Amino acid sequence: MSTQAPAPTRREQILKEAARLFAERGFHGVGVDEIGAAVGISGPGLYRHFAGKEAMLAELLVGISGRLLAGGKQRAAEVPEGERDPAAVLDSLVRGHIDFALDDRPLIVLHDRELDRLRDTDRKLVRSLQRQYVELWVQVVCEVHPRLSEAEARACVHAVFGLLNSTPHLSRPGALPARAATAELLHRLALGAFRAAADGSGPASGEGGSGV
Repeated sequence: MSTQAPAPTRREQILKEAARLFAERGFHGVGVDEIGAAVGISGPGLYRHFAGKEAMLAELLVGISGRLLAGGKQRAAEVPEGERDPAAVLDSLVRGHIDFALDDRPLIVLHDRELDRLRDTDRKLVRSLQRQYVELWVQVVCEVHPRLSEAEARACVHAVFGLLNSTPHLSRPGALPARAATAELLHRLALGAFRAAADGSGPASGEGGSGV
């Protein structure tokens, strides 16, 4: 049986190219015609899929926040509650976010630069999804490192997100290690940051099975 991923839909192709172009040249530096040309259709043809650039931006930013939250919940629920290993869950959360940070760099740039361009309702939805994602991590971090207070764990989670989401700014791609090596480096740095924070709060605990 083939395990090949299905080909992206035209709508997905449009969003991918829109994200790339918006990240490279800014939201106002890209026209509908240019996005259409990148996917081989006329600019006006895009309106069969989206109402305009603002709708594309909203779907990109709301969509990635929703996917991160859904993916995090899935990883946290993969092991039955009675058999749950919090360190393994944290490891899985870190690896999932690293995949996002390395494979969806244009979306990180878009979030940093263009979030304020969203309508209030869309921006509030993005913030709500992000808060839920953070709190999911906080719960797991507190289980792995119980000497951390909830506030400390939340600060650590935000700091680790800052570390992982810095990938668009690290350097030109050719100057970095290969993807697998970069992923493992980020993995060690992220888990190391949580351990260092726990060490500062007292004897580290709950670190078994971290995979490092």
